[in-house]
Amino acid sequence: MEIKNEILYRIYILLFGAIIPAAIVLIYQTVYISYAEGEKWRKKGEDLYIATRPVEPERGNILASDGSLLATSIPYFDIYMDPNSTGISEKDFTDNIDSLAQCIATYVDNSFTPGGWKTYIEDQRKSGNRYVLIKRKVSYAERQFIEKFPLFNLGRNRGGFIAEKRSERKRPFGLLAQRTIGYTNREDAKPVGIEGSFDQMLGGLAGKQVMIQVDRANDIWIPMDDLSLVEPKSGDDILTTIDINLQDAAEGALERAMNYHDAEWGTAVVMEVKTGAIRAIANLGRTDQGWWETFNYAIGNAVEPGSTFKTASMMAMLEDGFISLDDTIQLERGTTEFFDQTLVDASPYSASIDSTSIRHAFEISSNVGIAKLVDKYYGKKERINRNQGAERFVQRLKDFNLHLPTGIEIDGEAKPYIKEAYSSDHQWSGTTLPWMAIGYELQMTPLQMLTFYNAIANDGELVKPYLVSEIQRFGETIKTFKPTILKRKIASTNTLETIHELLDSVVTRGTAYKLKSDEYNFAGKTGTAQVGYRRTERGQTFIRGYQASFVGYFPTEAPMYSIIVLINKPRRGGYYGSDVAGPVFREIADYIYATEMKLHEPLNNVPKPILAGKQLPTYDAGTREDMLKVLNFLEMPFYGSPSEEIVTLRAESDSLMVLNRTISKNNVVPSVVGLGLRDALYVLENKGLRVEVEGFGKVARQSLLPGTRAGGQTIKIFLQ
Repeated sequence: MEIKNEILYRIYILLFGAIIPAAIVLIYQTVYISYAEGEKWRKKGEDLYIATRPVEPERGNILASDGSLLATSIPYFDIYMDPNSTGISEKDFTDNIDSLAQCIATYVDNSFTPGGWKTYIEDQRKSGNRYVLIKRKVSYAERQFIEKFPLFNLGRNRGGFIAEKRSERKRPFGLLAQRTIGYTNREDAKPVGIEGSFDQMLGGLAGKQVMIQVDRANDIWIPMDDLSLVEPKSGDDILTTIDINLQDAAEGALERAMNYHDAEWGTAVVMEVKTGAIRAIANLGRTDQGWWETFNYAIGNAVEPGSTFKTASMMAMLEDGFISLDDTIQLERGTTEFFDQTLVDASPYSASIDSTSIRHAFEISSNVGIAKLVDKYYGKKERINRNQGAERFVQRLKDFNLHLPTGIEIDGEAKPYIKEAYSSDHQWSGTTLPWMAIGYELQMTPLQMLTFYNAIANDGELVKPYLVSEIQRFGETIKTFKPTILKRKIASTNTLETIHELLDSVVTRGTAYKLKSDEYNFAGKTGTAQVGYRRTERGQTFIRGYQASFVGYFPTEAPMYSIIVLINKPRRGGYYGSDVAGPVFREIADYIYATEMKLHEPLNNVPKPILAGKQLPTYDAGTREDMLKVLNFLEMPFYGSPSEEIVTLRAESDSLMVLNRTISKNNVVPSVVGLGLRDALYVLENKGLRVEVEGFGKVARQSLLPGTRAGGQTIKIFLQ
C-alpha cells in the first residue's frame, strides 16, 4: 500500500507541478497571440510566405551558318539588399554599415553621399523593408565586385546580399534578318520567327528554388539561399542556314532599291537549289522611323504574283501537249476582249505586233498571248468534266504543288489561294481563267513562288525550303535537319527542258535582256502586277499601284541558287519588274558569283601541258644531289644518269636532260659559270682559291679564265 501511495504522490506532483502549469501557459499564449498580437502576426504571415519558385534558365543562341551569333542572351543582375535578413546580427550590421555605405557611394551610385546611403539603409532596416534596391543591370564582373563589399561579403543570409539574375536578348548584327530571327517576349504580339517556332528548344527547362515572399502587394520573392533545389537546364542553340554576309548583301541591295524607287515594302529571298536551304531572307517595310522589318512579307504575305505566274501556265499547256514554242498566236496589237473586260498588255513591245510565235509572246511577257492560249485550250464550256476545261488547268497547277504552302518551319506562312474551277463559292466568272493565266485572281507568297521556280531549276525535284539545319548543345550537334523532298518530279523532262529554254531567252532577248551578265548566265522571269485595282461596272479599271518582281536562278548551266525579289508600289524610277526588281536580283547574284569559290572553275583544273623546250630550265648547274631532289619534288620528268658530283640541265625539244659537268681534277681554275653561289664557293675553295663575290643570283662570269693554273690567287665571280 505504501508503494502505491508513493506512486500516486509522484503522479500528482508531475501533474500539478508541470503539466497543468504548462497547459495554462500554452492556453494563455494562444489567447494572447490570437487577440493581443493577432493583427501583427497576421500581417507578418501575409508578407512572409515560403514557396518553391521557378528559376529562369539560360536561353539558347541562334547562329548563322558559319556559327556567327544572330541572337544571344546577355546576363545581367539587379542588386538588392535585405537589411532585415534573419542572419544579420546587430553587431555585424553596426560594424559594417559605415564601410558598406562608403563603398556603395564611391563605386556604385554617387547620387548619395556615404552618409546618405548609411541613413537610407538604416531607415529601411527600421521600417522592416527586406528588398532595398542598390543598382539595376550590373554585369557579372560588377556583381562579383559588389558582393565583396563589407557586410555583403558575409553572404546571402548574414550579409543580406541579393543578386537577381536577368537576361536581355541581343542581336550582334542589329536589324539583320530581324523578322526571321523573331522574338517571344513582346506583350503586344505573339511569338514570331525562329525565336517563336523553336521557343521550347531555345528556352530550356526552368529550375526550382525555395524563395520567400517579402512583398505580397508587388509579388516580390527573394531566394532564401544561393542553392537551387533543381538547377535550370540551359536552352539549346539553333544553327540556321542563313549566310550572314549574303544576308547583309541582300538587305543592302533591297534597301537601296526601296529608297531609289520610294516603294512601300519589299522582300528578297536566296535559296540553294539542291537543298532548299534559305541563305538570305530580307523584308523591308516603310515606317515612321524609316525602313524596318515589321513583317515577314516573303512568308506571311500572299499576293497576286502577276507575270511570274505565266511560267506555270506555259508548263500546264506543255504538259498537256497543247502547244509548241514555234506555234503562232495573235496578239492583236496588245489588246483583246474577254466577255465585258478588256485585257491590255503592259509590255510596249506588243503594240505593233499582230501575231508572233508563242516563244516570243512569252519572252515579251504578253498578257494577251498567254491569256488567249489558256482560254483557248482550257476555257471551252463543252469540255467541262474532270479531265477537260478549267478543271484540268487547275489540276495542273496542283500537280506543280502551287496550291500548298511550303511548310517552312517558322509560323505565319500564308496559304496560297487558287480558285476551284466553276466554283460559285470562289466567285468563278467568265474572265477568271484568262486572268489566272497571267497571275491574277489567285494568291501566293513570294517564298511559294520561289519554291516553284527552284523546282524548275532542280530538274523538277521540289524541295522544302528550310531555315534551321542543326540543334546544338554546348557546341555538339544533337539533331540535324536534312533537306526534304516534297515531290520527285513536278513535270516531265521535256516540259522542264522547254521551260529552261524559255526562262533563259527572257534574259538573253526578252524583257530582262538589260540585266544579262558577261560573267555568268542566269534565267528567270520578270513580273509587273497591278495592286489595289478596282473594276467598275462600265469595265473601267482604277489602279492604286504596281508590284515589280523578278524570280530566277543561276548559273543557267548548273543552277546553284534561286532568288526572288518583289517590291510593292514603287513610286518613282519605273515600275516594271525588269527596272525595279531585276537590278536587285542582279546585284545579289553578282555578289554571290564574286564571293563563292565553287562557282568558279579552278585555273589548274586542266591536264598538265607538255612543256616546250623554251619553258624548261636549261644550262642550270649544281650538285647532283640538289638537282635531282628539286626535279623529283616538282615532278618534272628528266633523262640521264649522271655520275659526277656537279651536273647541268639541258632542254632538248620537250625533254629535260641531266648531264655530267666535269670539273678538272688538275690544279687549274675551273669554270663555275651557271652555278649558284654555294656550289661555286665549294668548287673554287677546294682548288685553294680566295673568292670575292659581287651581285646576286648565279655566276655569270669570273675574273680568272678556266684552265689558268690555280696557285692560291684571288678570283672574283660576278653573279646576276
